[in-house]
Amino acid sequence: MFSKVTSKFFILNYLGALLTVFGVLLLLPFIPALCFHELAKDHYEITTFILPSLISITTGIILQKKIPQRAPSVKEGMVITALAWILISIVGSLPFIIGLDKSFVDAVFETASGLTTTGITVFEGLDSMPMAILFWRAFIQWIGGLGILTFFLVVSFRGGGASSTLFGSEGHKIAAPRPVPGIYNTVKVLWAISTFFTIISILLLWAEGMTFFDALTHSLTAISTGGFSTHDASVGFFSGFKHGILIEYTIIFFMLMGGINFLIHFQVLNGHFMEFFCDFEMKWFWGVLAGSTLLIMMDHFLHFPIHLADFTNNSAQSFKKLHDVFRISFFQVSSMMTSTGFATKDINAAFFPALAKQVFMLLMFVGGCVGSTAGGIKLLRLGIMVKTLKTELLRLTLPGNAVLPVVIQKKIIDDQQIRLICSLVCAWIILIFAGAGITACFSDLTAWQSLSGMLSAMGNMGPFYF
Repeated sequence: MFSKVTSKFFILNYLGALLTVFGVLLLLPFIPALCFHELAKDHYEITTFILPSLISITTGIILQKKIPQRAPSVKEGMVITALAWILISIVGSLPFIIGLDKSFVDAVFETASGLTTTGITVFEGLDSMPMAILFWRAFIQWIGGLGILTFFLVVSFRGGGASSTLFGSEGHKIAAPRPVPGIYNTVKVLWAISTFFTIISILLLWAEGMTFFDALTHSLTAISTGGFSTHDASVGFFSGFKHGILIEYTIIFFMLMGGINFLIHFQVLNGHFMEFFCDFEMKWFWGVLAGSTLLIMMDHFLHFPIHLADFTNNSAQSFKKLHDVFRISFFQVSSMMTSTGFATKDINAAFFPALAKQVFMLLMFVGGCVGSTAGGIKLLRLGIMVKTLKTELLRLTLPGNAVLPVVIQKKIIDDQQIRLICSLVCAWIILIFAGAGITACFSDLTAWQSLSGMLSAMGNMGPFYF
């Protein structure tokens, strides 16, 4: 028994390498601190970031030096993945504990929410927080967007069977065909695409009137579909800006880019533009996006109608209201569908009546595309399940020996894949209702609040109903 346990110690070597990389990343908040002269005002960053960085790097180096490495099996890769997320959530929380005097639970919650791009926050007073802390909150969402272990593979150059296993274990984000041969090259392409969109987003938001710091942090959290903002009012803070509407549409665009399969981006960047519209999952993506926006607008106008007389007497004001309803609805659907969690209007507000809230709940469950930074069960799985349902209904009208395979884009989906998808969705539903039940038992939340909170957490969404 003891030998079996000690044979697993090599896992600590991988965790040590990850700690070393993460320790270096902990020094990055010094860049905004220096650029915006925060170090001249207060030296808190020295202990807030250097101390956690030294602990992380020193521990990582010791573990790598003392414990030999070997390639992990699939099960061992899953253990490494699980332990890695827990470990970096604890280490990444240290700046919040030291710099903001937050409790251990609140700090770890915030860090785990950031790294998993969930975006649920327990912090208030964001507008007055140090820029180094706000940058760290945004940055952990960016590196968590495609999975911290994929980032680790790039910077640590781990190859061979180890890379294959770790990449597969991180498949909740990268469950898609590889754009190029080789895992290391694939990870580089994924991060290159993410970096490209981030840079373009920064430049556009900065040109539209955001400060460079706000443009940087909101770009990091938009493409990663994380949703951490530097302001308590989220994106609604920029509504009064001269180009506030343009800022909202820019953020919508990059949220949607983060919620789309990165393989599609790769194909589009290589000239196959029609993949944006012809791909099976992309058809579902645009259909759900448009349908949800129209449903929410319809629900709003049923409760707050614009009469024909209003258009006749004051057409300009009426068209402005129509555009405002479209923009707010479109923004919130994009934010929910991609699991970003940004908001220009509180989802608990009367602006969103009952049907709109139900649509949001469904979007929390479904999420974005496979191979994206979005959460949820993913649209591809939903599409396959709907296709399977249609096939089974058609089978009832045909002879018993009829062969009716489920075909997606001229490829037959085998029964094992379908069973796996159904099992995953079933497990997802069970966990949501079990978590909602536990939350209702041990909190003051109502049944509705508990269910929406668990949907938000499981789908990596962020906002939920109060």
